[in-house]
Amino acid sequence: MSNKPTAHGPTRGLLLMVVAPSGVGKTSLTRRLVADHNDLHLSISATTRAPRPGEHEGRDYHFVTRPAFDDMVAQDAFLEWAEVYGNCYGSPRAPIMEALARGESVLFDIDFQGAMKVHAQVPEDSVLIYVLPPSLAEMSRRLHARSQDSEEVIAQRLARAKDEVAAWETFDYVILNDDFDRAYSDLAHIYHAERQRRSRNPWIGGLVADLLKEEI
Repeated sequence: MSNKPTAHGPTRGLLLMVVAPSGVGKTSLTRRLVADHNDLHLSISATTRAPRPGEHEGRDYHFVTRPAFDDMVAQDAFLEWAEVYGNCYGSPRAPIMEALARGESVLFDIDFQGAMKVHAQVPEDSVLIYVLPPSLAEMSRRLHARSQDSEEVIAQRLARAKDEVAAWETFDYVILNDDFDRAYSDLAHIYHAERQRRSRNPWIGGLVADLLKEEI
């Protein structure tokens, strides 16, 4: 793997997977993190669902037909994919792996099952973060307020959230989003710390060797 040079030396990127139930504020957190860090890129998923108001092709999703999506599955073009509430979502493999090869980091705004699939394929380069809601009642209120889903889908999302929360020990980090600014600060600190891991900064060995040679 080739590495992107920093002020100190070559470094390896990481796959930052942020998982949360709908209505918890995951999208706001992840979009701000990407906007604040030019070494972090958002993985743009492909989906068969129609765009929601305010969503744009190539910025929020790659909107594709079901036949086109099925062709990509057949070509093993996704790092992970799943059908959720009747719509298909997938993370295109090529741009993700190319970014890692350049030493860049990729952020995933992803569901629980997708995160587990990515982590299983690239465990050394992936970091799992779960964002908790302050309460399921507040999550329900937010889902109803945005008026994007039917009552049936909202009920499914709430039931699914309980199952995901029960698996919290699967994740490397857990963030409580009861205050957006604090939750964002926690997320940013996690990213900064993971970028500094010894395993992602192979240049440290050479620097330490040079330091130990110094005459004092």
